[in-house]
Amino acid sequence: MMAVAAILGRLPTWARWMVYAAVGVLVLTVVQGFDDTQRLTAVTSSQAMLRWAVPIMLAGLGGLFSERAGVVNIGLEGMLILGTWFGAWGAINYGGWAGLLIGMGGGAIGGLIHAIATVSFGVDHIISGVAINVTAPGVARFLSSEILTGYDGGSITQSPRTPGVGRFTFPFLAGGDLFGWDTPDILGWFTRKDWFFVSDLTGLARGLVAQLSLATMIAFALVPFSAWLMWRTRFGLRLRICGEHPTGGETQGINIYLYKYFGVVISGALAGLGGAFIASPELSGIYLEGQTNGRGFIGLAALIFGNWRPGGIMAGALLFGYPFGVGLRDLDGSASHALLLVNTIALLAVLAWALNRRRRIDAGLAAGLGLGAAVWYFLSTTVPDWWISILPFVIVLVVLVFFSQRLRMPRADGLPYRKGEA
Repeated sequence: MMAVAAILGRLPTWARWMVYAAVGVLVLTVVQGFDDTQRLTAVTSSQAMLRWAVPIMLAGLGGLFSERAGVVNIGLEGMLILGTWFGAWGAINYGGWAGLLIGMGGGAIGGLIHAIATVSFGVDHIISGVAINVTAPGVARFLSSEILTGYDGGSITQSPRTPGVGRFTFPFLAGGDLFGWDTPDILGWFTRKDWFFVSDLTGLARGLVAQLSLATMIAFALVPFSAWLMWRTRFGLRLRICGEHPTGGETQGINIYLYKYFGVVISGALAGLGGAFIASPELSGIYLEGQTNGRGFIGLAALIFGNWRPGGIMAGALLFGYPFGVGLRDLDGSASHALLLVNTIALLAVLAWALNRRRRIDAGLAAGLGLGAAVWYFLSTTVPDWWISILPFVIVLVVLVFFSQRLRMPRADGLPYRKGEA
């Protein structure tokens, strides 16, 4: 195992993640055979995973900007809610693209309120975030009663249907159009061959490049852009100083208050974009009261899972979105049941890692959890509906329990700051 870890450690980050992904698909391929299902590696599963992951990822990226600036933002759920309402209203009146922008504006308003409370008035970050989460549904309902009830098909709890922003299929990889020419579908050809592992790998990959919403493409493009902005620009450096050592930044002439405002407002705008995406045809096609379903909190979990890094947030969002994608059309429950065996294998891997590190307590805990998952799998044929809903949070708890030593939040995150104080 030490030799394997050394080899992986010498690989570039992108190559290492590709190896991890390939191993993960191999596990899924083997496991789904035990439950006689193809849902774990189906094209539709990875397509649904992307749709579910986008709002979680955008909320997580929003949390990144806020917390790198030193402000804890648990109000992401409320900002998502504002984004859904304003995004739906904007799309109905001005089109799909305008809806996304107006949804960003709605979330940014929530971020601005959070910034005023925490940065200017020194309100506790948790209290302010909770207040936003509590207030946002009431604001959305009031706006619905005053505005949406005047539209045909609108009511106090939902809006009429919203328009989308178009789709794109990558040429050659998934048979997309190129200047009027229908290109070959390379991944689809391999998938239809039904070869062990290869077809499963290409099936999942094809779902990531076929019939993508343009909004989805923009959302994932924000991941490398956020990494560049945060770690390759003067703006990003100053923003990170606010979350690491604000008094030191103050001595260098940085306007700490201003950059904290920037971080929290950008945070709200990204969460608002995630909310507008939820109200778009990609997920629901309407504004519906309560439709965020805790995605803001899952976005915070993705932020922690990803160790306050854009790439890690994206990986966490995809991982959290995958169970929802699998369970969406899992009518007989076989795929959801198969995920229990996947969890068992993952916990066995954690057990091996803990034994290699001589961490006996972690090894014992992993062994116990893995045994419990295995017993549940072999003594049942289906799982309850709530299993898929709580699985993302179970993943977060496992990461926090076993790998918390590798996680490092910004040093001044959540700490009060007043100008001139040492």
